[in-house]
Parts: sequence; C-alpha cells; structure tokens
Amino acid sequence: MSTTVTRRGRRLSSPTRRPRNALVTGLAGLLSGAAALLLWPAGAQAEPLPVTGDTGIHDPSMVRTDEGYALYGSNNLLDARTSPDRSAWSSAGSAFAAPADWWSEYSPEQSPWAPDVSVHDGTYYMYYAVSSFGSNTSAIGLATSDTGLPGSFTDRGEVYSTSSGSDHNAIDPNLFVDDDGTWWMAFGSWWTGIKMFELDPATGMRSTENDELHSLASADGGIEGPALVKEGDYYYLFASYGVCCQGTDSTYSIRVGRSESPTGPFVDQNGTDLMSGGGTTVLASEGRFVGPGGQSVLSDDDGDVLVYHYYDGEDNGAPKLGLNVIDWGSGWPVVG
Repeated sequence: MSTTVTRRGRRLSSPTRRPRNALVTGLAGLLSGAAALLLWPAGAQAEPLPVTGDTGIHDPSMVRTDEGYALYGSNNLLDARTSPDRSAWSSAGSAFAAPADWWSEYSPEQSPWAPDVSVHDGTYYMYYAVSSFGSNTSAIGLATSDTGLPGSFTDRGEVYSTSSGSDHNAIDPNLFVDDDGTWWMAFGSWWTGIKMFELDPATGMRSTENDELHSLASADGGIEGPALVKEGDYYYLFASYGVCCQGTDSTYSIRVGRSESPTGPFVDQNGTDLMSGGGTTVLASEGRFVGPGGQSVLSDDDGDVLVYHYYDGEDNGAPKLGLNVIDWGSGWPVVG
C-alpha cells in the first residue's frame, strides 16, 4: 500500500522498558562484544523482520496496549495500524477523529506528521508535528489517551512552535523519560539540527522552570527525526540523515551517537561529535530497502525493536514498515 507524504523527513522512544526473557538474555550474552560486531557490523543492512497486511506507513511509532500493538504514522490525522502480534497488521483509521482548530495556523492541509507515542503511569502520550513541506513555521502538539487505541486521543494543544525567523524547526518530537524521572523533548530537522528542552511531567508541556534549549546534532546534508534511548550507562541518539519522501531517490540512513548525559555531547564510534557531522550508521539503503529512516524504538519482551520506514524498490518506492531487533552487546546498537 502506498502512502502519500507531503513533508521533509522526520523522527524514538518508548521509555517504558519491558523485562527480557531468559532466552533473549542468554542470546544477547552469546552475541556480545566482538562476536556481535562480526555477525552484524555497524552499518550493515539487515533485512527487516517479516510483516504482513497493511504495512504502508511513514514515520512509524509503535506502542503496546491492552489489546495488542498500535502503530501510528504521518498523514491522514496520523495513520493507524493495529496488530495482535507485531507481525500481522490491519488498517485502523487514525489517531484523531477530526483536526484540532489550532493546526491551521501551521499547516494549511491540517495534516499532522511524525507521531511519537509512549505510555507512562497508564496514560498514553502522543506528541506530533504540524507544518508544511520545507517550512519552519511549525509546532509540536500533545494528545493523550487512556487506551492508546486509534480514535481515542484527545488533543491537549500546542507544546512548542517556531516561525520563519527561527534557526530551528519544531517538528519530529520525541519524548524521553530519564531514570530520575526527568522528561525531555528531543526534536528538530534541518536548519541548525536537533534540539532538546525539558518538559513538565505534570502537564507534558515545556518546563517553565528550566527552559534551556540544548543543541544535540547537526549535519550539512540534512538531519531529522531524533530518537533517544538509554542503555546501560549511555544515552543513544538515533537520527535520520539525508533526504526522505522521494521514493527510491530518498537518501535517508539511520545513524547514532552516544553520550553520558541526555543533553550531550553525543559522539560516534570514531569520537566525532554529532554537532560536527558525526554519526555511526545503523541502517542504510541496500537492495529493495531504500532510505530507511523516520525511526523510533520500542522496548518489547524480546528486546529493543528499531521501528522505521523504508521505500520499497520492488513496489514503486512505496513507504513500508521495517522492524529489526537491536543487539547492544558491543556497546553500540547493531541490528539483525
């Protein structure tokens, strides 16, 4: 199924981590360190896990609900899919039943982008962007739900916005909740790159006590769609580098850096700062799987799952869902 995309790129995190079973933990130990790098070297293309049904989606973000998995993506009031097993997917309408009135200030099409959905203390939080292609007159909004299911989200309004005079862009939001309970919002695209500020967990809105704007990553060839996750002692920042939304001409790749602080500095495996164009490749184009990006990360029973779209070279460049389990054994994310 093809999905029409009218935006310039996007967007990780389901901060609620699920325990891994003994089999997965044992396998992770066997594949740790150098062994993992020999099997799946960083940047090698690994085919996605098999999925069936309605898998046409862009900028996917996935969450587990009491009724299975829910998946949301850009366009059509945030496209929705559901699955009982993370494998077979069915179309399920959209996150919203109707546009919010305030969207029209930033998006004439009133078509939101780049959802980021996660659950905290029983409430499902969905951050999303409203903008138009190539513009940084943009805003990040928040909606909440008691179930996480399509059509159940109530809009809570604008969280942050940028204008044509801003040097950054309020799109591609990603909520990260740290171990100490601090809520962070990573976001951004092109212009001066990926930014971050603190949120108030009581409201989900930008903190008024600590409103410092942090810069995390930048790249001359385009960078967007941050996804932040913590593993062990490090914070890992995933981002989409290059150009999206051009079918098989898309140049997206997923790259990563890590830091001992959620606000950086983030460096790649060579020690290059992500503010200076660094980034270790996790996934790149290979064969039919063109331009992987728009990523998020779901912590599931079998480990952390990289959730992304790619453009299918064997289906006229249609954007489709990609899933790969992440192995952390080497201290850097590798997929297989």
